[in-house]
Amino acid sequence: MEGERSVELLADLDRPGAWMLLVGGTPQSHVDLDDPEHLEFEYMRRLGHVADLAGPAGQPLRVLHLGGGGLTLARYVAATRPGSSQLAVENDAEVAELVRRRLPLDQPGRSRTRAGRIRVRVADARAALETVAASSFDLVVADVFVGAATPAHLTSVEFVTAAQRALRPDGAFAANIGDGPPLEHARGRVAAVQSVFSHCWLIAESAILRGRRFGNLVVVGAGRELPAAELTRRAAADAFPARVLEGEQLDRFVAGSRPTTDASAAPSPAPPPDVFADRRQPGRSAE
Repeated sequence: MEGERSVELLADLDRPGAWMLLVGGTPQSHVDLDDPEHLEFEYMRRLGHVADLAGPAGQPLRVLHLGGGGLTLARYVAATRPGSSQLAVENDAEVAELVRRRLPLDQPGRSRTRAGRIRVRVADARAALETVAASSFDLVVADVFVGAATPAHLTSVEFVTAAQRALRPDGAFAANIGDGPPLEHARGRVAAVQSVFSHCWLIAESAILRGRRFGNLVVVGAGRELPAAELTRRAAADAFPARVLEGEQLDRFVAGSRPTTDASAAPSPAPPPDVFADRRQPGRSAE
């Protein structure tokens, strides 16, 4: 533990078998052990859409998750794409151990062989990324927060370039970005992805894109066209509808911002104190 930092699980009383993982009071993951296809957080559903469209439906993928948390997306991929091979990198040993003990991957009545293999490595995300074999993954997902901020060294062109190296030629990269007005951090990170990949998309709610409030944006980069029309349809149909920006719309969002580099990188902005207030409702109990 560092200072007042704590790692805890909150039971979701509305969904038996579901848990919220919090680190230092910040929600990190929501896991439904009985229904791994349920994605509670809005940004996680958007990452799920990307995973759904990263290859032919139902076919196994090789996925690298940078930021393990409760392994929510890894469980989703295992359920929707049986036989997938996945590696999750978690920098917090305490989180990894709690998830291993309390949120086990092997559930009664489920075939591990059918679900595929999920390995967990405790390491710094970028250090692990830079050691994986080139062209070895179909999808790389970056969802790393220390407390409520993404470390600076995971926001740069150099980091995105390392992710591209790890991907097969037709693979895709996706990153969860936390930011608020005036969205300078997000613009620099999107520009970084644009500078590395020939195709780029940004998924977020309109209020966030317009700089009206703090929230999550998902940036996607690939060396090929993804089915953007289907991604747009799925994002618009979510409980909290989102827009998908690409092409000229995305260029206008970036508005000439310079790509974030290792030399200019800074951690993502801290969210306002009330951002996570609705995540600790009376319907959830601590354990």
